[in-house]
Amino acid sequence: MQGAEDEIQIVAETDSFPLMEIRHFQEDTESWDFILVSDLQKSTPNRDYRRQRFLNELERTGFTIKMIKDKNRLFFGIRAHSRIFTQYMELLKDTSCSWPHNLSAELVPTTRIRIVSFILGKKEVNGEKFEDLKKDHVFETRFPLHKREECLQSNWAQWRDIFYKQPIDDIRNYFGAKVALYFAWLGWYTVMLVPAAGAGLLIFLSGFSLFDASQISKEICEARETIMCPLQDHQGQYWRLSETCTFAKLTHLFDNEGTVFFAIFMALWATVFLEFWKRERARTVSNWNLYGWDEDQEELVLELINNPDYQLQKHQHSYLHSMAILICSLIMICVLIGMAHVLVVYRVMATFLFSRSAWSFLKRQLTTAIVVTGALVHYLTIVIMTKVNRKVALKLCDFEKPRTFSERESNFTIKFFTFQFFTHFSSLIYTAFFLGRINGHPGNQVRIGGQWRLEECHPSGCMMDLFVQMAIIMGLKQTLSNCVEYLSPLLCYNIRKLKVLSQDVRLHDPNLEEWLKNYSLNEVNIFSLFDEFMEMMIQYGFTTIFVAAFPLAPLLALFSNLAEIRLDAIKMIRLQRRLVPRKAKDIGTWLQVLEAIGVLAVIANGMVIAFTSEFIPRLVYKYLYGPCSQGSNTTVNCLTGYVNYSLSVFHTKDYKEQIPSQGGEVVTECRYRDYRNKDDYNYSSEFWFLLASRLAFVILFEHVALCSKLIAAWFVPDIPQTVKNEALEKKFNLIKKHCLSSRSLMCREDGRRI
Repeated sequence: MQGAEDEIQIVAETDSFPLMEIRHFQEDTESWDFILVSDLQKSTPNRDYRRQRFLNELERTGFTIKMIKDKNRLFFGIRAHSRIFTQYMELLKDTSCSWPHNLSAELVPTTRIRIVSFILGKKEVNGEKFEDLKKDHVFETRFPLHKREECLQSNWAQWRDIFYKQPIDDIRNYFGAKVALYFAWLGWYTVMLVPAAGAGLLIFLSGFSLFDASQISKEICEARETIMCPLQDHQGQYWRLSETCTFAKLTHLFDNEGTVFFAIFMALWATVFLEFWKRERARTVSNWNLYGWDEDQEELVLELINNPDYQLQKHQHSYLHSMAILICSLIMICVLIGMAHVLVVYRVMATFLFSRSAWSFLKRQLTTAIVVTGALVHYLTIVIMTKVNRKVALKLCDFEKPRTFSERESNFTIKFFTFQFFTHFSSLIYTAFFLGRINGHPGNQVRIGGQWRLEECHPSGCMMDLFVQMAIIMGLKQTLSNCVEYLSPLLCYNIRKLKVLSQDVRLHDPNLEEWLKNYSLNEVNIFSLFDEFMEMMIQYGFTTIFVAAFPLAPLLALFSNLAEIRLDAIKMIRLQRRLVPRKAKDIGTWLQVLEAIGVLAVIANGMVIAFTSEFIPRLVYKYLYGPCSQGSNTTVNCLTGYVNYSLSVFHTKDYKEQIPSQGGEVVTECRYRDYRNKDDYNYSSEFWFLLASRLAFVILFEHVALCSKLIAAWFVPDIPQTVKNEALEKKFNLIKKHCLSSRSLMCREDGRRI
């Protein structure tokens, strides 16, 4: 290489390029499709040779290359000649009936960048691709240049536009259809969250209106003589039921009669949201002329442009590989479920340690402290296991050997989301359906290692545990995650900018300043957009799956998404290098993920209402055991006596060990939450009737909700009739044109014969 002030411009010398094409390029020599960067500090003769060999191959293919050297790096501007794009459009025209008649209509910057990126990634010289050269430090990186997009800068990537509609068409013209569809989906999801958030807030506020009117809360607050059995062994003491008065009132905010209707509403909401999104998606991609786009067709065209001798790589399937992947996935799922058990052990150990703490506050609010710290530990586990899940999913995808990148992305999506689902929701599933239900009873508690007693539910009920855990995890994810997602790129960008632009560089070429500015931006990878989708899918899961226990979830998601759209816009426009545009006609596998979450939400919410909340026991007591059970007119509240009905009796003389402290008073009986006989502590007849009622409710709820989902899905067509008619009309006109051309040709041939 020559000195720092030298510049080398390599122009492809071949007779195959028309004179008009070369003249057109010379008029616009400062526009570049891609920039390649090499680090001179890692330069060796061997690496220089391999770099030049790769550049020569690009030159031979039909690229113009301009090199600029600064103090520490070599920058190579890459521009493809129009012959490549003409070939691309001609091949698609010959194989696609939906291709526009005006070939120049698709010759846009996003198309150029996508084709050049594909060629750079697939170009192979002596068995080495660009990624191989990058791993060996022959090249440092490659990226397309950001252009000045005043529309996106001023009308999209600004906080003042937080409540305005996004310029989806402008996003598509700059970042490609795949990114535009992500923002279109995110915007649609955010708009649809408004009625869900309003309904959840209404349910929550309705609980406030009855804050002091709940009969159950009144009985708990007045139960000063009701002595409860200790919730822990070490230094455990009897306590009064009235001590949970405040928590009983708070529980009524989200565990009331409106919870069932809200859960059904959310099941319908999820279906309507997806169905209307399908219509919006069809309408959008139809306007972009991508309604009939075939991804496999485009991939084959690009392969042939890159290598005319390309041999078709067919789909392959191996039962042995599939079995190995299935076994590895199941092992990973078992590990993730084991992590949930580790959290259970933590809470048991924390109960033991906190009960012996010198801080009186921890002793008084022991259960609340356990729930809060357990949720924090769960959040840290999520952060750590997310990195592990990604690596395992990538390894499994590599072992599977998918045919194309899109197929690899789809397989990775399914595996990674499955792992993430168990990471995020295993602990919540335990809290909702197992916590406090496998503990035995006072005097005969289930213990870990025969020593530590399993954790009980919160004194006010298991719904409080689930509510607190959901609130903490979702609150942290919506606040900390958004802050880290924005502040981390901002900090990295400022550090890179300071490091790159502070060097003593003579900007003898006007391109160098622009290239350095783009180089100083944060790197992006092929999964940058994938990470954004995954974050939203997990949020969607929290918003729907356990929404019966946390009706404020849609409201939190709404506020988070309003910020998320602008954070992603600012990040993509100002802090990150330009994403390589990709074509797409839908959001791909993510749609199946959304549909799966919708089904899981119906099942989970039905089980939460049946087994976690007090809805079924209250209903059974009201109509079978309470003062209104005989149907007689009475002024007494129908739930009068419910608290006494829901508590079992334990004789303190039956404690075999770990006898609780009686605090100066003689306690012969204590109460605990369960349905057991007073004499032998076996399950009572009320327990079995309640269990049958819970199961019947789950079956009824799921059938009603799923049938409603199916009816809603049938009632709202996936594709608007206008879109179908437009596609049908295009096909008809194209076939008619071919038919007329064929007739004209036949007439000319007949004339020659005559």
